Amino acid sequence: MGTPIQTAAELGHSIWYDNLQRSMLTSGDLAAMISDGLRGMTSNPSIFEKAMGHSADYGAAYDKLDPKLDDLGVYEQLAIEDIQGACDAFLGLYHETKGGDGFVSLEVSPRHAHDTAGTIAEAKRLHAAVARPNVMIKVPGTKEGIPAIQALISEGIHVNTTLLFSIDAYLAAANAYIGGLEIFESKGGDVSTVAGVASFFLSRIDTVVDGELGKDHRELHGKAAIANAKVAYDHFHKLISEPRWQALAKLGAKPQRLLWASTGTKNPAYPKLMYALALVGADTVDTLPGDTYKELVAHGAGKLHPTLRAGLDEAHATLKSLGAAGVNLQHVTDKLLADGVAAFAKSFDQLLAAVADKRKKLSQGQGGKA
Repeated sequence: MGTPIQTAAELGHSIWYDNLQRSMLTSGDLAAMISDGLRGMTSNPSIFEKAMGHSADYGAAYDKLDPKLDDLGVYEQLAIEDIQGACDAFLGLYHETKGGDGFVSLEVSPRHAHDTAGTIAEAKRLHAAVARPNVMIKVPGTKEGIPAIQALISEGIHVNTTLLFSIDAYLAAANAYIGGLEIFESKGGDVSTVAGVASFFLSRIDTVVDGELGKDHRELHGKAAIANAKVAYDHFHKLISEPRWQALAKLGAKPQRLLWASTGTKNPAYPKLMYALALVGADTVDTLPGDTYKELVAHGAGKLHPTLRAGLDEAHATLKSLGAAGVNLQHVTDKLLADGVAAFAKSFDQLLAAVADKRKKLSQGQGGKA
């Protein structure tokens, strides 16, 4: 019997890891995780802030940097080196799966979240700097991010559309991906070489909805995010059955997989694997934070089964019941997107502050201490 991570892959459900720190590369931990079935990796400003500012991993790396670099330049150089190392570790899997998996995601600065041209320029620059075929650039699914996604896909750049909370936002991202592939193909590009994921967030939805429901509707607690995700997956299947997509599929195009993000439960009353076990299905990805990944490896054996297509009627009924209970899910998801962009921007500022602080400590002879 394989590991739970390998079992997921056999079901067409790829497990990625939502963390990246240099020690994972140098210790051999990442290589071991890939051997156990890990199929990709994601990063974000919060992850890099913890790694670069509060670990002892980067002392020697800081020493090798050009002292004339500003804090942003230092962060980017360190991040690009980490992303390159992770991409290299996954490169064999990337080739083995013919570009189906083995991706490592790097996020465009959240400062560009509402700037289409800025996002496109930043994404191209980072893509060129990493210079690895399996790097995937993360772009937030804001109103301004959607045309950037289409533009990047149209140039053959892999895109991870992030911070998706609503069905409407997911459909906009999906159509941007399809439109980008159509443009790429019209320019003579090989659509089989392009990939994308749509990162659909979960636990944050339940946190807000449960709060709005209060004590009067406990039967609906912890159900909004999974119901929303199942409806999104149903839309995914409708999209890939349409003639527009089928024309691309005949040319070898890969569907934009739904990626479940924020899948660590924030409510301690909920089972740690609540989201990980409820949303298993073909052509999907789950990017797990460290604690949830460890829980799945330790206790997920025999528990992974195709669950995404089951209970669709119940999912629709749940969403209807939420409305009847006074929850406006569209308002919730709109606010979560705005809050998510703001939170990542804050994390980015904290990241640069942490880099500055680490550089100061190192200059004062404190070595690689956090």
